[in-house]
Amino acid sequence: MKYYLIAGEASGDLHASHLMQALKQRDSEADFRFFGGDLMAAVGGTRVRHYRELAYMGFIPVLLHLRTILKNMKMCKEDIAQWQPDVVILVDYPGFNLNIAKYIHSQRLAANSHKPMVYYYISPKIWAWKEYRIKNIKRDVDELFSILPFEVEFFEQKHHYPIHYVGNPTAQEVREFLAADEHGRTQTDEKPIIALLAGSRKQEIKDNLPAMIEATKHLTGQYDIVLAGAPSIDPNYYQQFLNDSSVRLVVNETYPLLAKATAALVTSGTATLETCMFRVPQVVCYETPLPQLIGFLKRHFIKVKWVSLVNLVANREVVRELVAETFSVENIRRELEAILPGGSQRERMLADYDEVHRLLGDSQAPDEAARIMIEKLRS
Repeated sequence: MKYYLIAGEASGDLHASHLMQALKQRDSEADFRFFGGDLMAAVGGTRVRHYRELAYMGFIPVLLHLRTILKNMKMCKEDIAQWQPDVVILVDYPGFNLNIAKYIHSQRLAANSHKPMVYYYISPKIWAWKEYRIKNIKRDVDELFSILPFEVEFFEQKHHYPIHYVGNPTAQEVREFLAADEHGRTQTDEKPIIALLAGSRKQEIKDNLPAMIEATKHLTGQYDIVLAGAPSIDPNYYQQFLNDSSVRLVVNETYPLLAKATAALVTSGTATLETCMFRVPQVVCYETPLPQLIGFLKRHFIKVKWVSLVNLVANREVVRELVAETFSVENIRRELEAILPGGSQRERMLADYDEVHRLLGDSQAPDEAARIMIEKLRS
């Protein structure tokens, strides 16, 4: 069968590559064409566009690159129409992907056809923002695959839209890494490590990294402060923030870093769940423009209580979140000291991590998703 996948950022490239491998194991004639990254390319098939040409976040960056975004969207639609896949698999990245799903639905109606099918792997997080998109999903997406257990209640009970919870690929990837890493946490460095995970986009890094560095300055004598470079960011971009600091940059080594870290400062996103799976106590740091306004919106209008996946999965505060008006160097420093060895919150957080691990389950997400996808396609 012919599979067309669209992943718009580094995490999507990782998850999509594992899904492609699982599809190949069940379908020896699998043919892939995709918008994605290097990990997807390593599995095989034809890459049409790299995700680096798609990944724009925030109103201003999107506005500045609107012509490029629209050009890529037009090209993607034309490419799908020409290649005629059996299924289009959308991977997160809802702003782009839901537009593609709408286009495919309209083309299917015009041709009185059910092909290509539209499957969404890693469902859009509409429970946090833009819940109205459920109408588009119900209309345009044939099968929705979730990697977060609490999404089942949201989609099925609240919106009466059946979905598939297939397990969490991040949990699986960390477990596989730790199983393959014989040394793991037994490996010791000269000093214990505090990891900085400042986001995967330039704007996030610009907003969060300077405060993270400032908040750890007083600990450089006791700890090795190590920054995890994001795969989508040129390492040279970080240098403007690292001048006159003792912070050490590592690139493409996030998992090895977390396997040895004592604690971490983490920008919200998948990294919070990764840090939890490595059982590294963390503080979630996310600066926003107009913090007082964002804080008000968060309290009164935004649909969820927390921004970190750890707290969302647990449905309670497991890790401390410093967002909007609570984000400050002083607060980061205080919360970090509370999770270092001997700190008042460290052991409680480690115990709470066990509950998050249990809720995520131990399903092999790409394998389960591939099984369901092929079964549905063949039927």
